[in-house]
Amino acid sequence: MEVIIRPDEQSAARLVGGIIAKELHARPQLVLGLATGGTMEKVYDELARHHREEKLDFSLCRTFNLDEYIGLAPDDPRSYRAYMNRQLFGRVNIDPRNTHLPDGMARDLSAECRHYEHLIHDCGGIDVQLLGIGRSGHIGFNEPLSALRSRTREKALAPTTIEQNAIYFDNDPAKVPKRAITMGVGTILEAHRCVVLVTGKAKADIVAKAVEGPITAMVTASVLQLHPRCTVVVDEAAASKLQGTDYYRWIFENEPEWAEFRR
Repeated sequence: MEVIIRPDEQSAARLVGGIIAKELHARPQLVLGLATGGTMEKVYDELARHHREEKLDFSLCRTFNLDEYIGLAPDDPRSYRAYMNRQLFGRVNIDPRNTHLPDGMARDLSAECRHYEHLIHDCGGIDVQLLGIGRSGHIGFNEPLSALRSRTREKALAPTTIEQNAIYFDNDPAKVPKRAITMGVGTILEAHRCVVLVTGKAKADIVAKAVEGPITAMVTASVLQLHPRCTVVVDEAAASKLQGTDYYRWIFENEPEWAEFRR
């Protein structure tokens, strides 16, 4: 695991967007795992900018989102399908047929979860998985005590997650769906590369637990410590509870991989 600390939210998102753009330039048929939420919107702004200004080509790219609410139709503006259409898909030249999210309206949810796993497998797995970390420590909707080898499945949302997501439901937790389909922790760990973006002081405690604490199912993001190629990008506020900041800064300033991003 690598930890990169940037001065603010915008520069952190710019770095993550740059990492993904570089990967897509190098491999036009990239299989990209995507996440939702307010933190990701600046990343998608960056990718749209790369497409607009540098002709970043998404035409052969395939995407898989981490999760979708159960009970929301794709055309519901609060669904993650609608979110992705607004934030990224409608702003770049991606083929909609190559964009995949779980179907939260499927009549047989267990079959839908198996189908999603098969789709990922048939594409050769996910090359780069974009992730955030929820206040409960989740990646995807893998709430506390999710099995660390779990696969795509139905999952009940934790009260903390429901409260956090109420902002998209008229600030009314009662309107937030209580269940979702999510990629499993094991599914996420099979991605060839993970890039995690976390910003804001409210996430400082959970970032410290995920990055420097013990690996535990109570904080599913902590399992990313086991991933052979995981980059965690945080702003100063989210990094404020980390113990190893001097070391993380030294690595970023001296590793050749990051030279182009230090400009």
